[in-house]
Amino acid sequence: MITAKSTREIALMKVAAEAVMDVFDTLKAQLKNGITTLELDELAGEVMKKHDCVSGSKGYYGYPGYICISVNDTLIHGIPSSKIVLHDGDIVSLDVVAAYKGYYADATRTFPVGVITERAQRLIDVTKQSFFEAVKLIKPGVHLGDICNAIQEYNENHGYSLARDFTGHGIGKHMHEDPSIPNYGKKGTGPILEEGMCLAIEPMVLEGKKEVRILGDGWTVKSRDGKLTSHYENTVVVTKDGYEIITMREGEK
Repeated sequence: MITAKSTREIALMKVAAEAVMDVFDTLKAQLKNGITTLELDELAGEVMKKHDCVSGSKGYYGYPGYICISVNDTLIHGIPSSKIVLHDGDIVSLDVVAAYKGYYADATRTFPVGVITERAQRLIDVTKQSFFEAVKLIKPGVHLGDICNAIQEYNENHGYSLARDFTGHGIGKHMHEDPSIPNYGKKGTGPILEEGMCLAIEPMVLEGKKEVRILGDGWTVKSRDGKLTSHYENTVVVTKDGYEIITMREGEK
């Protein structure tokens, strides 16, 4: 069941969102040649603690990290490790979920490490823009399928693929709530949006084919063909006449 959130609940989610954005600000400055993803994860945990927030990821079905850190051909759920070292030219996705007094905010950014190729930058840019092409449609009365379709069309028109096995989701008192939000769909289908609904919309885009593989750790999802991947996500609140992105700073776009 999809539940609309009250003003009080959204205010608590916004506190969690501040922690998420602070993690991005802090870790972005550390994305340099030689740093390990475990070092980044530990720093993310310290930032959340500073905001009196807890990680939504750590301990979730046994997941060991404060955040998910996915490098190059890892699409999602990369486990932080002292053995994964970043190098100039890599691209890295930071998927950050924070909770404050039981209310969650969730966002992802894919960042460059040093100087990256034009090919990699294009993938990052298209993934990000597909999010904005979708959310600009959000307002009460719109079918969720319209949002999903916009993500699909924008990415496929640029020659990219979208994972079929993983989706965005509702969010609020739980990290994952109804509705499921695929990155593909048909216009005029799916639930109708209402004021107060909170959605984690997250294009997960593959440079090559849409097929993925899950490593033996049960978490790490990689492109099956070994090509680059990108991920962009925000927590979005449906408002009376549109939407509000609570995990993005003013002027960030």
